[in-house]
Amino acid sequence: MKKLLTHTLIVLSLSSFYASAVSVVVHPSNSASLDEGDLKKIFLGKSKTFPNGSQIVPIDLSSGIARDEFVKNVLGRSESQIKAYWSKLIFTGKGQAPKAVDSEAEVIKLVSQDPNAIAYVSDGAVTDAVKVVAKF
Repeated sequence: MKKLLTHTLIVLSLSSFYASAVSVVVHPSNSASLDEGDLKKIFLGKSKTFPNGSQIVPIDLSSGIARDEFVKNVLGRSESQIKAYWSKLIFTGKGQAPKAVDSEAEVIKLVSQDPNAIAYVSDGAVTDAVKVVAKF
């Protein structure tokens, strides 16, 4: 019984480790203050500018744990709902999905080079090249 309990605790610890927090990041020079509602509007294409009026360049991850967590916890939707949402907007000409990249390293590189970029990565991928504006 003790061995089973230990094994269960290890599995639970690993599960919480892999379901890591997600950090929303911007260029270090970006002074925008954003809440969860703002982020939802940005990543659903409903908000196109930061509070200071500069153009927003959202960057999405194409797949992975950070994407799954962001879609579920910030956008409040499933992956299939997000795909259907963007398909409809693109088909009707009413929107364009954020640029999607394949790796968190690429996200960090793009955000660190563009003062208007905003994206999300797992906490472990954050570097000094970007600024964290929110965590989920």
